[in-house]
Amino acid sequence: MTDTAPVHSDLQAVARALLDHTGPIVVLSHENPDGDALGSVLGLTRALRQLGREVIAPMHVPRFLTFVPRDGELSPALTEWPAGAMAAVLDVDNNDHARVAGADLSTFTGPVVNVDHHGTNQRRADALAVDPAQPAAATMIAELVDLLGAKWSEDLATPLMLGLITDTGSFRFDSVTPAAFQTASKLRSAGARLGWINDHLGQNPHTYYTLLREVLGTLQFMHEGRVVLVRVDGDMLDRTGSVWEDVENYVGMFRNVEGSQLAVMVKDFGDRVKISMRSRAGLSAQNIAVALGGGGHVPAAGASLNEPWAQVQPQLDAAIAAELARADQLSS
Repeated sequence: MTDTAPVHSDLQAVARALLDHTGPIVVLSHENPDGDALGSVLGLTRALRQLGREVIAPMHVPRFLTFVPRDGELSPALTEWPAGAMAAVLDVDNNDHARVAGADLSTFTGPVVNVDHHGTNQRRADALAVDPAQPAAATMIAELVDLLGAKWSEDLATPLMLGLITDTGSFRFDSVTPAAFQTASKLRSAGARLGWINDHLGQNPHTYYTLLREVLGTLQFMHEGRVVLVRVDGDMLDRTGSVWEDVENYVGMFRNVEGSQLAVMVKDFGDRVKISMRSRAGLSAQNIAVALGGGGHVPAAGASLNEPWAQVQPQLDAAIAAELARADQLSS
């Protein structure tokens, strides 16, 4: 949606559903949460708690984002749904049960609201606002905070600023809209700790760099340098004392290779593979991901395949080749 009026109306419906619900509200996002997932969950959770609502926010926070939530603010994954609960699913399609983390939505029979900015969203929830034109889910949650009637504070603004700057690459991506700057201005005016966020995001543990040395050994330039691919496996983690979370930021780094249009990070778990991609210059990472059964945005997408890397590799290469051919045809 490019027209903001329908989105505003949809967010009003989400706000009304949240305000009318008298039971606990379980706020969820996607597996392996990034700054937008965590920031959106914390922003909505803090707003609802300010309004006196009972909120449960189950999330495992990756190490590089542990500086943001307060102790006890988030909970472990739910083993059962509380009586009378509503699910509020953010930054992911509520119908993608495999990607929603923190609780099993496939067994949930209560009401569901969904706020998302992924174009592949199936748009099936009791109340939902889906807008692929938004650069981050956090921009939609910021508007939702206003519609809920919560009072702005640094506590609300800071996690939403985290979501905004991480999903826009600190406002470097073409997905940034004029409204995104207006949202950033609102958050900053409310006390969002911009410097504090960026200082923490810029720090990495020692293992990040020792693992990077191993990752560079897998570096491949493919399709005449238009594609950069790196791979990480468990043996590399063991040799460097690293964890999978240390891998998350590498794909963005390799996106900066001169002349490249696509960066691919392969997490090789042995019997399965997870692929993360970042694209630019007219190439769609989303198209490649969808061809592999995944999804995401045009410049940032991924897929998980329950096959070993040797079997996934030709599938990935075929999907990349098809997308390169499509992009070349459009530009000719």
